[in-house]
Amino acid sequence: MKKVLDSGKVHVDCMDKEGTTPLILAAANNHMECVRELLKQGADPAARRLTGTCALFFASQGGFLDIVKMLLSHGAPVDLPSYDGGTPLFVACQCNHLDVVEELLREGADIHTQMVDGATPIFISAQNGHLKMLKFLLSKGSSTSMCRKDGATPLWIASQMGHSVIVKELLEANADVDAAREDGATPLFKASHKGHVEVVQELLKHKPSVGLLKNGESALHAAALFGHSSVAKEFVQAKANTQLKNKDGKTPADLARESGYENLATYLDNVLATQ
Repeated sequence: MKKVLDSGKVHVDCMDKEGTTPLILAAANNHMECVRELLKQGADPAARRLTGTCALFFASQGGFLDIVKMLLSHGAPVDLPSYDGGTPLFVACQCNHLDVVEELLREGADIHTQMVDGATPIFISAQNGHLKMLKFLLSKGSSTSMCRKDGATPLWIASQMGHSVIVKELLEANADVDAAREDGATPLFKASHKGHVEVVQELLKHKPSVGLLKNGESALHAAALFGHSSVAKEFVQAKANTQLKNKDGKTPADLARESGYENLATYLDNVLATQ
């Protein structure tokens, strides 16, 4: 590489048709000595591919802390985003590189940065179940209420994905248990829909709404529709109304029976008979 550069025939920031420079390639592949030499010869640490991604983005994504430090020391913009809004901090959180996240925050990275769709670093950490990362972000002031453009919060996405330890941590940080997506689906509704019984148990400790939602269904309806008996039993123990009718006038037992879950329907009918 040095021979090619010293020949003077190739520019240090030459690029391919996607805008990839040698520095970006070296950073993405953890080639420290190449990164060092390219920066020494004047490579632009802020050069971006057509997607808007830069060398620091790829080094952060790969968890290459030494390269991250070197790029930052040579003036790489700490929050330079890709065109979908992904910053180095965001992808470091996504890939669970805590040491890189710590370094980026020390250098002034915005902990509240949002993707084009509104997702934040704590959102992506919750989505992927990265507990240590999430706890660290909370300790640094991350907001549990910042949501995606569709209204989904970190608690909502953790509930959908079945990450019960993340759900517990967020609830202890005072996340809104009933914060709903734009269609009215709450964390409890999504956990019930997916059959994540441990998540449902954690959410029920914080007294979420078990009534009809904006979408005309309850969380118990969602559990019944997909045959999640263990989830339905949690609602029964929580004294949820098993007679509640959805927008179509159907009870959870009706939905369970229509979906072929006769045992669950019978269980809910028997509960109704004893109420």
